[in-house]
Amino acid sequence: MSQTADDGTTREHLARAVDLATGNVRDGGKPFGCVVVERATGEVLVEAVNRTVQDGDVTAHAEITALRELAGRGRKELTGCDVFVTASPCPMCLGALYYAAPDRVVYAATREQEGEHYEDGGRYFTLDSFYGEYAKDEADRALPMSQGPHPDPQEPFRRYEAEHRS
Repeated sequence: MSQTADDGTTREHLARAVDLATGNVRDGGKPFGCVVVERATGEVLVEAVNRTVQDGDVTAHAEITALRELAGRGRKELTGCDVFVTASPCPMCLGALYYAAPDRVVYAATREQEGEHYEDGGRYFTLDSFYGEYAKDEADRALPMSQGPHPDPQEPFRRYEAEHRS
């Protein structure tokens, strides 16, 4: 893990993320929790758990659930915030966090530590292979993927560019 400040606040928020995850398991959910904190004030902006089991939504990971809650309150990005999570984020959550741009992400368990007791793979991946799928060429990925025929696939992007030029 990258170096992070090992202060009481960091410990407190990370412990809370783990407590949320443990409570979620007790309630029938998956072992993931997330706490988003405003750095300047120390205010907890949102606490969330993985809700994939409860909601039947495969994208309802703790980080995604937290981001959705904040978006619902008008918060579009996380500059000035720290995100505390139970385990090193999966590729989907990592991508979402890159878009949200918090100041830092602190996790309790490494992927290897998580994998000793938990497997959340699917039809095309295992926890261990998930990250590697992204680095492969499309033709080599487990999930079949290809560009389909369309006469002008760039049209919506040109339209966006034209309407959003400064």
